[in-house]
Amino acid sequence: MGSRSKARKRAVDFLYEADQRGVDAVTLLSERVGSPEVPPVAEYTVTLVEGVTENRTRIDEVLTQHAEGWSLERMPAVDRAVLRLGLYELLWRSDDVPPAVAIDEAVELVKALSTDDSPRFVNGVLGRISGIGNRLRKTVQQD
Repeated sequence: MGSRSKARKRAVDFLYEADQRGVDAVTLLSERVGSPEVPPVAEYTVTLVEGVTENRTRIDEVLTQHAEGWSLERMPAVDRAVLRLGLYELLWRSDDVPPAVAIDEAVELVKALSTDDSPRFVNGVLGRISGIGNRLRKTVQQD
């Protein structure tokens, strides 16, 4: 597993835990960074957690619009965390993360962490969004 893949996995861990505990992911991350009980946190993990948290309202709006038949609350929590991260990379990190890589990484994460149906679901949602990614990038960057 490459260093960015590991950073993504770690970011999903933080996003998932924060979601389950009802706390801010950046606050949770800042409490853990530098703690002797916690392994060092990669810079890309911090970038992802901060980016998802900063843009979470817009991320959740886009996910709600494109997750046909699924509300955010109905999604498995792991899938929700992976989708948020994948969407952040698709729309806000597209200069250094190609869309195919963002989708593939999200699918691989959910294969390892969630249900048998999750990879197809995550791939479908992010694939639909990727198809209109250029238009969405313009709108999210104006926000």
